[in-house]
Amino acid sequence: MDYKTSGVDVEAGREFVGEIKQAVEKTHTSNVIEGIGGFGGLFRVPIDTFKKPVLVSGTDGVGTKLELAQNKNFHFEVGIDLVAMCMNDIITSGAKPLFFLDYIATGRLDKKQLLQVVKGISYACGQNKCSLLGGETAEMPGFYSKNKYDLAGFCVGIVEEDKLINGNKVSENDLIIALESNGVHSNGFSLVRKIIQNNNQIEKEYEKVSNLNFYDELLKPTTIYNNVIDQILSEKIEIKAMSHITGGGIPENLPRCIPSDFIPYIDTNSWDIPFLFRFLKKEGKIPEKDFWNTFNLGVGFCLIIDKQFKNSILNICKDHDIDSWEIGKIVYKNDSKISKFLPEILT
Repeated sequence: MDYKTSGVDVEAGREFVGEIKQAVEKTHTSNVIEGIGGFGGLFRVPIDTFKKPVLVSGTDGVGTKLELAQNKNFHFEVGIDLVAMCMNDIITSGAKPLFFLDYIATGRLDKKQLLQVVKGISYACGQNKCSLLGGETAEMPGFYSKNKYDLAGFCVGIVEEDKLINGNKVSENDLIIALESNGVHSNGFSLVRKIIQNNNQIEKEYEKVSNLNFYDELLKPTTIYNNVIDQILSEKIEIKAMSHITGGGIPENLPRCIPSDFIPYIDTNSWDIPFLFRFLKKEGKIPEKDFWNTFNLGVGFCLIIDKQFKNSILNICKDHDIDSWEIGKIVYKNDSKISKFLPEILT
């Protein structure tokens, strides 16, 4: 027996690297020293523009959204998801993305599928001036089933140490500004898949009540907030804290970015939860608490700011075609007058 007979086609792997080379190199900035093909990506850190630079790194995947995406051929879109899930995390510190790495594991290398994935990754990196520095494609027959793949991403950014955003300046009555999500993003799909499994007519039912394609709406790639945050910070607007609303929804993610003696007071009437979420809730008979603690419900990212910056931020978001609004404020945890009005799902 040889390696190919056992399920690993080395030659196909080499051909794949050759085919993705152009998509990868399109993202390279002047700080990339060598192109694709080495054992490690080389990136020149732009320290000449920083006094005390801090590197910020993040890693993530796309989760079980991949199962639906692969079945419905949304390969380009999950490439964008992969970048978004990592990049949206590191920008909460005020960092500017420098470079990105990907890891793709598959049962059998399907060049047509994976080329679309890499093109999606490349597109997302290019839109955010982030170099796709390299990656790894692992063919693992017998471990992953044929034509199935998994993704992991790694993003590194940079920020001046005295400009790190860590929540330590958050104070009482600071405003919480919500930036809209464009859908489910990349969290909660284990529950979504279970709902679909229990209703084989769900696609027709959704189209009947919304006149939209169910999977087109469900599998929209995660919004990347880097460019709008970068403009806000470049205009000397102070952001005291930021939160990427991912798994666990607002209740889990928003408190992570503020000091422990404060809590977020959320006005749940300040926005209409998008129809897709309400549809999933009804179809799955999801309890209210699980609903809030699973999905982003239309809020993909949150900023905590002094009220003086509110209008400027709303206008910048509008310029980037991102809906934004005041969703709540910061209060002391022991303020019983306020706390008793907090919805139980958010405490």
